[in-house]
Amino acid sequence: METLENINKLSDEDLIKGIVKDNNTLLFEVLYDRYARLVYNKCFGFAKDEDEAEDLTQDVFLKLFVKLGSFKEKSKFSTWLYAFTYNHCVNYVTRNTAKKLEKQSVDYKDIENLSEDDDDHSFVDMKVDKLKIALELISPDEKMILLLKYQDFLSIKEIESVLGIGESAVKMRIKRAKDKLITVYNDNLK
Repeated sequence: METLENINKLSDEDLIKGIVKDNNTLLFEVLYDRYARLVYNKCFGFAKDEDEAEDLTQDVFLKLFVKLGSFKEKSKFSTWLYAFTYNHCVNYVTRNTAKKLEKQSVDYKDIENLSEDDDDHSFVDMKVDKLKIALELISPDEKMILLLKYQDFLSIKEIESVLGIGESAVKMRIKRAKDKLITVYNDNLK
C-alpha cells in the first residue's frame, strides 16, 4: 500500500486510473483536495450563496466519482473538470426558477483585463457593474463561453476540448455571445 505522501505525488491521470480501476476512495480524496476550491469557486459564481455553492460542489464531486471513467485524457484533467463543473452549473441554472436566475452572479473583476483583439473594442468599453447585469440577461450557454474565454482565460483550443466542438464553432459561438452581450448592454443598460 502506498503512503499518503507518495499518493499526493501521483499525477491527476494516475489518480484517475486508480480510482476507476478500484473505486479507490482514498485516491478520490486526494483528487478532491486538489480541485475542491476551484470547483467551489466556479459553483459560487453560479449560485452566489455559499451553502448553495457547497451543495453544488458536492453534487459535482458525487457525479464526478461516477463519471471519471469517461475521462479519456484528450485534454488536461483540469480542463475536463472545468467543463464538467460548468455543464453541471449551467444545468442547475437552467432548471431553476427566475428567482434563482436573479441570484446567480460571478466575480467579474478579471473581465476588466480583457484583451483588445479583433472586434473586442466595444466589449472592453463596457462598465463592469452594467456588464454583470448584461451577463445575467443572456443565456447560460452564452455566458459560459464568454466566462471561459475572458474570466478563466482558456485558449480556443482548451474551449474546444471543454465543449467538444471544433475551432470554428468555438470562434463563432464566442462572436455570437459577444454580439448578443453588446446588444443587450447597449439596448438595456447604457
